[in-house]
Amino acid sequence: MPRVSLPITTERLTLRSFRPGDEDDVFAYRSVESVVRYIPGDPKTREQVADLVAERATNGRIDPTSPNLTLAVELDGRVIGDVLILLEGLGGADGRQAEIGWVFAQDVAGKGYATEAARAITDAAFREVGVHRVWAELEPENTASSRVCERLGMRREAMFVKASWFKGEWTDLAVYALLADEWPAGRQS
Repeated sequence: MPRVSLPITTERLTLRSFRPGDEDDVFAYRSVESVVRYIPGDPKTREQVADLVAERATNGRIDPTSPNLTLAVELDGRVIGDVLILLEGLGGADGRQAEIGWVFAQDVAGKGYATEAARAITDAAFREVGVHRVWAELEPENTASSRVCERLGMRREAMFVKASWFKGEWTDLAVYALLADEWPAGRQS
């Protein structure tokens, strides 16, 4: 079973498992319509947030029955967002790929935290989990996330027009990706 060593620390952030007590911070951003506009699901209730926090307290384990690792992103003792690694083909023969994603509180937008956290989770996916390809799927209208992908060095591999039924409407879908040997840490070894 793959495992990511936690916590992951960056210059300003700590990426860690969720734990009891995170509920208020997570509710503060996961309950806001404009924040969850580009991620699956509706704004969360307090009960749903409590379930999410309890379910995602994984200590870095990626379980084959639920190959999803969601980590809290903490800044100065406050959870300001979360990041995701979703493995495809865990235990299979397809070469191990991982989707990454992120969501952050509105009041921290534009300060580089999403890029910093996405860089850390991408590095963990390549170095610790051993995937050969990391990708992100997003609506092109989500320009902030497109910029995060570009800052990570991802290329836009595809643009599907009105190909995704998302939140009650047909939306465009962009796919960004990066291979392990293109990742800076991968090129140095």
